[in-house]
Amino acid sequence: MSNAACPPSPFRMPFGPRRAASLCADLALILLFGIARSSAAAPEDPQVSQLRQRLEAVSEDWPNLARYRGENASLQPAAKGESRVVFMGDSITDAWPRVGAFFPGKPYVCRGISGQTTAQMVLRFRQDVIALGPRVVVILAGTNDIAGNTGPYDPGFTRGNIASMVELARANGIRVVLAAVTPAFDYPWRTGLAPAGKIVALNAWIRDYAAESGCTFLDYFTPMADARNGMRPGYSSDGVHPTAAGYVVMEPLAEQAIAQALKGK
Repeated sequence: MSNAACPPSPFRMPFGPRRAASLCADLALILLFGIARSSAAAPEDPQVSQLRQRLEAVSEDWPNLARYRGENASLQPAAKGESRVVFMGDSITDAWPRVGAFFPGKPYVCRGISGQTTAQMVLRFRQDVIALGPRVVVILAGTNDIAGNTGPYDPGFTRGNIASMVELARANGIRVVLAAVTPAFDYPWRTGLAPAGKIVALNAWIRDYAAESGCTFLDYFTPMADARNGMRPGYSSDGVHPTAAGYVVMEPLAEQAIAQALKGK
C-alpha cells in the first residue's frame, strides 16, 4: 500500500531501505553528539533527542502495533448479525477513508498502514484483524515488498507472508478476499525498479492461490491498468496511490468481492 510514497504526508513510511540508511546516519550523529558532550549532566540537544526517539520507535515497534491499538480497544464487538469486514493493507488502504468515501454506512474497518510490507502485516494480523472478530478480511498487500521498503524483494517470501495471513484468518473462521496489487509503472520514492512486470507476476500467483485456497479473488489491477501495466491517467496523482476517482473504481469491485465471500463462494 511509505513515506510509502516518499513524498510528504499523507503517505508516511514507517520503515524502508532509504529510511534505514537515514536512521543509521542519525544514529551515528547521536553517538557523535554524545561523545562531544563535555558533561554527562548537560541537557540533551533537542535534535539528538528527536532522532533518538525516532530510532526507538522503529526498533521497539517495527510492525507499528501502536497505530491501531487504541482504536481496536475502543471498537465495540460486532453486533448480532453484523457482517464486519476488516481491510488490511498499506497506504492504498490507509488513505482510502481520507481520499474517498470509505463505504459509508457499512460495518467496515480500515487497518491499512502506509509503507508496510507483508512481513509487517503478518506481525500485526492477530491484533488488527483476528481480534476484531470480522466475518471477512480484505487483504491488499505486496507493492511495498516489490518497492523494497523493508529489504530486497523476494517473491517467495512475499507469497509466504500472504499465505500466512490467509491461514491465520481461516483458522479463526474469517473468510478471505485476496486483492490483486494495483498497477504501478514506477515508484516515485524509489525509481528504476521496473515494478510493473513484478506486479503482474505476483497478481498471477495471488489469483491462482485464491482459487486453490478457496479465497475470493478481487481484481483491482485490470480496470486500473494502462497499456504499460501502470496506473491509468486520472486514477492516481503519482502513479501509485489512487485519487478519489481511483477509489470510485475500487469500491464496487470490493463490495462485489465481499458479497461473494459472505456467500461462501
